[in-house]
Amino acid sequence: MITVVGVPIDCVGVPEAGDPPFGTELAPAALREAGLVAAVGGRDAGDVPVRLVGKGRDEQTGVIAWPSVRSMTGVVRGAVRDLVAAGDRPLLAGGCCTLLPAALAGARDALGGIGLAYLDGHLDLYDGRTSPTGEPADMPISVVTGHGPAAWVDAVGGPLVAPERLRLLGARDRHEAVEYGSVLPEQLGYPPESTPDDLHEQGMTDSGQQARDVLAQGGPYWVHLDVDVLDERAFPATDYLMPGGLRLPDLRDLMRPLTAADAMIGLSVACYNPAKDPGRACATALVGLLRDVLSR
Repeated sequence: MITVVGVPIDCVGVPEAGDPPFGTELAPAALREAGLVAAVGGRDAGDVPVRLVGKGRDEQTGVIAWPSVRSMTGVVRGAVRDLVAAGDRPLLAGGCCTLLPAALAGARDALGGIGLAYLDGHLDLYDGRTSPTGEPADMPISVVTGHGPAAWVDAVGGPLVAPERLRLLGARDRHEAVEYGSVLPEQLGYPPESTPDDLHEQGMTDSGQQARDVLAQGGPYWVHLDVDVLDERAFPATDYLMPGGLRLPDLRDLMRPLTAADAMIGLSVACYNPAKDPGRACATALVGLLRDVLSR
């Protein structure tokens, strides 16, 4: 059973307590309105009671809104653990990518070792020192590999993903990451990313099948989708627009093998910003994509 859980968080310009919802905080509701739950044949478990608040950058971790990031991590981790332990397949509707370490920790708590297919336009290997913004959504892969801020890694019992159990698909920010001093995956002993050009060269379906086969050999795995893996013309309703990404048909072909395997035990979707989608065309497209890749 697919269980939809909203994680209404936004770390781009983080709100203060009492501010009205904005940005990616609006995504869970907008996706439900676009028919997400029915499209994936799931049930709706509502939103977890979380919010990232506070614009200050924590001196120790370098993370904006760190106390609420830590609190959110515990709540989402527990929710995912309980769902996976009950045999459900969570579909986390974010929100921003800050939710990912908590989701993986919850899945690991329930099942043991966990793999990750990370579909994102960014490597997200910054830490509290190298991130130019301090936004926690700069750091999910650094946290799950054990390289990120120590307090966050400790909060999820990291590292969470072994080198052979991580596949980075669609990132295209290596040059920028190097300029800011980010560590690169191969420097940590992890496989380098597959860029959009790499995926096109191999073929989207073949790339998805190869990632699935590698990840499934080790047991259960999670799939995370940041919509900025898509080209800015294909999906403009996100905060960090970049050219050179995938088209929606490309992404569909890449994801189908990954989501069809029994070893895929959860999926998270992040960084859709309804404030940049007044006609809800992007919401409709995203729900259609999820319907297509999750139908069995």
